[in-house]
Amino acid sequence: MSQVEGFVGDSGRGSRRADARLVSLAVLPFVLAFLVELAVYAALRDRLPGRMASHFGPDGAADGYVGRGAFLAVGGGLFVGLGAVGAFVALKSGYRAYRRGVVGLLAGCWATAAFLGWPMTASLVANRDLADGASARFPLWQLAVTVGVAAVAAGIGALLGLALARRTALPDVHGGGAVRDTDAARLGLGDAEQAGWVRRTGSPWLFGLGVATAGAGVGLAWVQREWVAPLSLVAAGLLVAAFARPCVAVDRRGLTVSPSVVPWPRVRLPLDRMERADSEYVNAVGDYGGWGYRVWPGRSGIILRSGEALVVRRTSGRVFAVTVEDSATAAALLNTLVERRTAER
Repeated sequence: MSQVEGFVGDSGRGSRRADARLVSLAVLPFVLAFLVELAVYAALRDRLPGRMASHFGPDGAADGYVGRGAFLAVGGGLFVGLGAVGAFVALKSGYRAYRRGVVGLLAGCWATAAFLGWPMTASLVANRDLADGASARFPLWQLAVTVGVAAVAAGIGALLGLALARRTALPDVHGGGAVRDTDAARLGLGDAEQAGWVRRTGSPWLFGLGVATAGAGVGLAWVQREWVAPLSLVAAGLLVAAFARPCVAVDRRGLTVSPSVVPWPRVRLPLDRMERADSEYVNAVGDYGGWGYRVWPGRSGIILRSGEALVVRRTSGRVFAVTVEDSATAAALLNTLVERRTAER
């Protein structure tokens, strides 16, 4: 099994330079977004009320307030945290990065920074020349502008990713992986024998990210004194944490991937919808664009790391993958069970 160290075409010092470029471009949009917010705040500081509107309802009226210092601190903390996440992801993908992974990463970082930076900066303008933040308004058309700005920023990030990929000679697709079992191995079972396979897999850093996201939602609710908007962050964080250590099972029902602590949400692939299973090396960023539950044209998967994975080719032509150790045994058992189910028809 071959693995690609650093950017393809680079080695040693060149690889480190390429990784540094990727990290810099991933962090840059968050730095720029905060600098823009800081510049607008400095320009309007003497024209801002002591109690600023920080959250607005569907009608555009203010319904959440913070002090001027807290407003700037929350924005700074948010951009610093997201920049750190962007740098971490870039470092994790830097030694096995491929064109679509780099493009997707940078497009996502730039879009996220713009999607958060525009409304935060626009909120400063909305509080301008007011005696109290209660009079501030944030019209709904600002949401459309936010989406448009984020789309433009995503395009900029994608172009930067393409330029970086071309400069470092990155291939379009992952080419360093290897199918461990190209002959679709079977597990020897008698006609009357039954077998099952269970393995837990996980990602500590993904669990930490989920907990941090949920904690950020709680902190945002405490600052804004309302739960409607932050609740989505809490729910997303808990969902990520729950799926950060799933249980992978193979039995006569097929393949099931479910959280370790709760029975739902889960993914189940029945045997009659499978064509074959293999143990393969997958690259989280290069093959699936990141970590977590990933959906791409023609394939999907629960990808918690780069490494060996159980890859199931379905009768529909789509591919499903889950990163788990001892995937060769799971693949062999699935192939045996699929063959047995086909013979029973």
